[in-house]
Amino acid sequence: MNQLLSTYGQLLATAMGQTLLLALCGLFFGCILGVIFGLSSVVDNKFSKAVSAIYVNVIRGVPMIVLAFFVFYGVPYGIRTFFGGKFVLSSLQAGTICLALNCGAYMSEIIRAGIQSIDPGQMEAARSLGLSYWRSMFRVVLPQAIKNMIPSIVNQFIITLKDTSILSVIGFPELVNKAQNVIAITFKSFEIWAIVAVMYLVVILILQQIANALERSLNRGRK
Repeated sequence: MNQLLSTYGQLLATAMGQTLLLALCGLFFGCILGVIFGLSSVVDNKFSKAVSAIYVNVIRGVPMIVLAFFVFYGVPYGIRTFFGGKFVLSSLQAGTICLALNCGAYMSEIIRAGIQSIDPGQMEAARSLGLSYWRSMFRVVLPQAIKNMIPSIVNQFIITLKDTSILSVIGFPELVNKAQNVIAITFKSFEIWAIVAVMYLVVILILQQIANALERSLNRGRK
């Protein structure tokens, strides 16, 4: 085990960095999609609600690995077929798109639930003071809702981090992908997967502690 760590520890640590980078990129763009579709699901407009519902249901209904193959192989093939050229996506680009789409669907529901947890009287009071709907939403409702959403957002980041392992199938050099490469060289599957499991566990436990600390802080703020 010590020899494996000394030989391949740096490689696996770098792969964990790539994993965190991909998870952060996916969460960042997923938050943007989540805000767009989350707000669309609470406005008084049937069309926007329908679009948001379709997006959420379709993405949540498609397995992550299928979405990864579709984005990495299917989308470039479709663009080349209809528009010509040599369009391709790198594994980082495809992985970010895949994670963002998947994360965005769940973030949309988190944001929708966060907004709906705020007393409707807050919006009515803001509107009565002359603020428009969107100013009331961004200046009054959302700041309060975000406090309720932070623990769920951190938990979603943990889920997104674990979902990066699926993207080893499209060749992104994240932790699982590199672990498979090391196993192919050393034939030490038990030891390598044990190291990978511990690495994931340490990072996820740290994130869970952050989520718990944020939740305790927010609960104290409400008292």
